[in-house]
Amino acid sequence: MSGFKLIATNILTALVTAAATSVFWVAAYQNGREESVTGSAGHPLRHHQSGALAEPQVRSGECPGLVLGPTGLALPVAGVRPAQLIDTFTQARAGGARVHDAIDIMAPTGTLVVAAAPGTVEKLFFSQGGGGITAYVRSPDHRWIYYYAHLNAYVPGLREGRPLRRGDPIGTVGSTGNANPAGPHLHFAILHMRPGDKWHQGTPINPYPLLAGKRGGG
Repeated sequence: MSGFKLIATNILTALVTAAATSVFWVAAYQNGREESVTGSAGHPLRHHQSGALAEPQVRSGECPGLVLGPTGLALPVAGVRPAQLIDTFTQARAGGARVHDAIDIMAPTGTLVVAAAPGTVEKLFFSQGGGGITAYVRSPDHRWIYYYAHLNAYVPGLREGRPLRRGDPIGTVGSTGNANPAGPHLHFAILHMRPGDKWHQGTPINPYPLLAGKRGGG
């Protein structure tokens, strides 16, 4: 790919990502105004109507120590704090052939991975050369896919079609697929889904500001 084409591709990717991120914030805004969205223990997801980023909060009664970002998403790796997150969304992968379109949340192998948001397990899939042991969870309104990859294992009883509450266990951190065993982590992505999109489709949006409560640096 020529330098011009690569620059054009990166610009197009940034524009699409920015548009999808805006959709996420608009949806959060509307949910905060028009409906009471309830978490796993009856706690409302308090969306910030101004769209401004806010400090994450720790909620009890769902998963012990569950930490929520400004839109109500939970940090999907147990014990990880917002300050530990790094924005890897736009980092190059595959020798610069593509961008990451996700964030890597570093943690020791075996650390619990929990659902960032409620939804239904749509696909459990092993990607030999990619995400390894993966889980795709679709939101109740079908507009979002939450993607968890490089898992070491699923929790017992996890199956396709199973509903999940925010904070429910999904599996454990690992390095399956193409991850470096020396750096086990959760590859976490959010995809904005159009009507008819399958589990592996959708437009990636950056999870970092939604989880960390601040803008990333790319």
